[in-house]
Order: sequence, then C-alpha cells, then structure tokens
Amino acid sequence: MITNEGRVQAAFDSGVFVLKLCGDVRLTLCATLDTQAQQLARTPGLQSLIIDLREATNVDSTALGFLAKVAMAVKDRILYKPTIVVDNPDVKRMLEVMGFAQYFAMMETPLTEASELCDLPEVPADMEEMRKRILEAHRILMRMSEHNREEFQPLVEMLEAQETSHSDKP
Repeated sequence: MITNEGRVQAAFDSGVFVLKLCGDVRLTLCATLDTQAQQLARTPGLQSLIIDLREATNVDSTALGFLAKVAMAVKDRILYKPTIVVDNPDVKRMLEVMGFAQYFAMMETPLTEASELCDLPEVPADMEEMRKRILEAHRILMRMSEHNREEFQPLVEMLEAQETSHSDKP
C-alpha cells in the first residue's frame, strides 16, 4: 500500500545498499537523507547502491538534491554508477529533466528484490538546519546541469540572503 506520507527504508546485504523512498518524499526527510549520505560514504564493504523509487508518488527538489548527494558520496567507492529503480512516469521525467541519468543508471524493475528493508528513523531538524539543508540540496542540483542552475538560482540566492541576515544578528 502506498501512503502519501513520505518515508525512507534501507537494507544492506552482501555489499549492496538499497535505499527505498515511499510516498510523498519532501524536505522534511532531508535530514534523514543527508545522514544516510554521510553514513554511506563511510560504509565498509559497499559495492553497489540501489535507490528504489517505485513506491514514491512525489520527490521534491530538496530530496532530489540529497539523492544526488548520496550518489556523490559513493561515486569513488563503487565500481558502477548507483542505480535508480523508478516506474512512475512523473518521477522518472523529473529525474531525467534534473540530469540524474548522467549520475545514475535508471531502470524500471530491479535485478533482485531486497529481502529485508527496515524503516530509517526520521532525523529531526530545526528550521535553521532545514534551511541550510535546502540550500545545500539545491546547490548540488545546480552543479548537475545548466537547466538546474537556471531553475534554482533564484531560490539559492534567496536562501543565501537569509543566511546572511541570520549571521548578521547578534
């Protein structure tokens, strides 16, 4: 059953890490995805990464930025590109427009099913942490393609201006 509330699941077995996003994956899960990217960068024995989006109904741009961060965290540690499994045409189109095909192998069905996925606990973040993560996610997306740079430049400039105004306060 697909729920609207987004959630993240994970499994690691025999060098294969599976990250599964379900439902409506939004910026509220960016701290969870960021934590996972940092952990993956240090995971011993990592050989491949599969991101399963078959149960994702929507993935917002902040979450996409952290998926890109996950790929960048493992790019020098695994032999092949990370794989994204996606069959929702809207989600697939969004990934294509954002330039994910150059960083991920994309397929509609997985080669194998993960035997055991467990829900990852949602990592809480306050408003300032969330703003910083949104900024980071969109900076990552901007580096992926010229289209993304043009698309997200106004948002990044606005968030950077907020960052400046926060640092000016005593």
